[in-house]
Amino acid sequence: MDLNPGSLISWIVVGFLAGWIAATLSGGRGFGCLGNTAIGLAGAIVGGLLFSALGIDGTAGFFGSIIIASIGAALLLVLARLIGGR
Repeated sequence: MDLNPGSLISWIVVGFLAGWIAATLSGGRGFGCLGNTAIGLAGAIVGGLLFSALGIDGTAGFFGSIIIASIGAALLLVLARLIGGR
């Protein structure tokens, strides 16, 4: 894995967008810039693991990464609400 400034910025943008999309779809207003980014980045990891477990591997591109990260972030939010009771 080659981590250069361009890819780091892309990860941050994907994380922010995925966190915002997941928060919006789950009925919330979002968690602010840092919160959305953290949720989106964690969602990218969960989504990547989930899709790999389902046998869907490969390069998704920028928009595919946003979709996968949003699905993972939404799953995290659902689990957090189930555990947190709210």
